[in-house]
Amino acid sequence: MHQHSSSERQGRLLKWSLALTILFVAAELLAGLQAHSLALLSDAGHNFTDALALLLAALAVYFQAKPANDVKTYGYHRAGVLAAFINALTMLLLSAFIFYESWERIQNPQPVHEMTMMVVASLGIVVNVLIMWWFRHDQEHDVNLRAAFLHMMGDALGSVGIVIGALLIRATGWLIVDPVLSVLIGLLIVWSAWTIVKECLNILLEGLPRGMKLESVIGAVRGVEGVRDVHDLHVWSLGSSTHALSCHVQIDDVPPSASESILHCINDVLRRRFHIHHTTIQFEHASCAVSENGCSIPAHSHPH
Repeated sequence: MHQHSSSERQGRLLKWSLALTILFVAAELLAGLQAHSLALLSDAGHNFTDALALLLAALAVYFQAKPANDVKTYGYHRAGVLAAFINALTMLLLSAFIFYESWERIQNPQPVHEMTMMVVASLGIVVNVLIMWWFRHDQEHDVNLRAAFLHMMGDALGSVGIVIGALLIRATGWLIVDPVLSVLIGLLIVWSAWTIVKECLNILLEGLPRGMKLESVIGAVRGVEGVRDVHDLHVWSLGSSTHALSCHVQIDDVPPSASESILHCINDVLRRRFHIHHTTIQFEHASCAVSENGCSIPAHSHPH
């Protein structure tokens, strides 16, 4: 129920953010053409990818909320990851176009209307910071929303750069500042996109979840009372915030009631410390008897 209400809230915020971003892209595009500013046009392009990011994120939230079925037994957790990956690739393509246009403008500087640049860029700061504020908590746990959040952060910083650049052009008359700002915006796009590409590829290739250490997980399982050893341990992500684990755990040759207690303890540790909720744990029973050195594993005598 909590996950459903959270998905509804995220979907609603994404729709509002998408509408606000599209309106700003239209305004910035018109202002960039009027002001002859490549920096504004580049930033409009960046904001257009933001709109695409928000649209993909909204679709991903919708699909991730769909329940598992006979075909998609884990549900649609990776819909958001695929959306973020596609979004990041579009950002890289956009940055290549910006670099090309910036090089052309550096060779042939053109006059710009710096006052228009300042007003529109200031509006961009307000829009992007507002959307960042809406997603400040959700982006910490969802790579798809983090992709959208990084888009907004990049645009906010780009807008700050445009304001500073417009002031510099107004004070010095250096027209080359405009294409140089475009290059910086392009680099900002590449940096944010590459971060998302790496994380998405790690999830799609079933790598260890971000920030998790395999040695820590193994040590935590071995630390559970009744566990003698653990091997063949694998941890991967179903989606940006849903992790799964499989492993073989060696325990003493104890009755089912005792092994059930050990299994409960292992799952509890994995949930609390590593937020792993999907587990497949296979027990391997050692041939020796249960020791009586204070171990809490219940001892049962086998009937003769």
